[in-house]
Amino acid sequence: MSDRFLRACRREPVDRTPVWFMRQAGRYMEEYRALRRRYTLLEMCRTPELALEVTLQPVRRFAVDAAILFSDLLLPLAPMGLRVDFVGGEGPSVESPVRTEEDIDRLHAVEPREDLAPVLEAIRLVRAELGGRVPLVGFAGAPFTLASYAIEGGHSSTFAHTKALMYGNPAAWHRLCDKLATVVGGFLAAQAEAGVQALQLFDSWVGALAPADYREFALPHTRRIFEALSSIDVPTIHFGTGTATLLGDMRAAGGDVIGVDWRIPLDQAWARIGDGCGAQGNLDPALLLAPRQRLLDGAADVLRRAAGRPGHIFNLGHGILPATRVEQVAALVEFVHGYRVTGNG
Repeated sequence: MSDRFLRACRREPVDRTPVWFMRQAGRYMEEYRALRRRYTLLEMCRTPELALEVTLQPVRRFAVDAAILFSDLLLPLAPMGLRVDFVGGEGPSVESPVRTEEDIDRLHAVEPREDLAPVLEAIRLVRAELGGRVPLVGFAGAPFTLASYAIEGGHSSTFAHTKALMYGNPAAWHRLCDKLATVVGGFLAAQAEAGVQALQLFDSWVGALAPADYREFALPHTRRIFEALSSIDVPTIHFGTGTATLLGDMRAAGGDVIGVDWRIPLDQAWARIGDGCGAQGNLDPALLLAPRQRLLDGAADVLRRAAGRPGHIFNLGHGILPATRVEQVAALVEFVHGYRVTGNG
């Protein structure tokens, strides 16, 4: 097996910078779109054979150093009692948002090995099919991000309902996040048991918080998840967007590697993260829509700032955009693998 990615997670020397992409299986690939014309997103997530196929699509096409399981952050909400759908095929929608203490009290406990069994079966299928070619990354959503979806009923630009509950009824907020942390911690542990070789915790919307609010309302619950995973021998990645002011606190919350978005240069981000921790990132996904040389110049800047430091994993600052051309992705992977720190990029 190519263990370049896992070695980087452990901050061990690698022969070249490992690269993989968030949302590396998605609408920018024709083979994915062909399946989406036949199945809904939830059908694909909940059918192990379809999740297997989509997970493998980018691994077949690109020389990426890791596969990430095809799934969705919101899957654990359904067995908790929240009906989740995808409006227009992609946008997540929670039918009855959580707004009151009574809503929180009605949420169910989850047994991931039963309630999320299709995801775990997909992991087993993917591992068997990969045959050790590259490691498999599993993932889940962090409590703040899952809570924001549950409270807002979908994505939000202001998180007004979320913050109204957070500020207005802190005890209820912490009870909700405590429930979510229990579900997420158990789900990630079950994924590791099923065979994933690394785990990424997505706190996609936590950048909506000021640092003091992050420390009060998010960090304790995220830290509990990482503490629960500490006895499991798989590396962990902690990722969020808009987190330039939160990186030190995210490090304190946990994770062997901290994911960095594109809004801060990688070297500055790593200085905030501190020593003894890896960094993943951090090219702007929109650069994949730019002319080829502009794209490669941006990648070279990221790699120069990483400076060959052990623990760097090249990735985008968020997921691949649907309008991206596959040729750009292939060129980027080739460029990262061929880059030498002492060269001129």
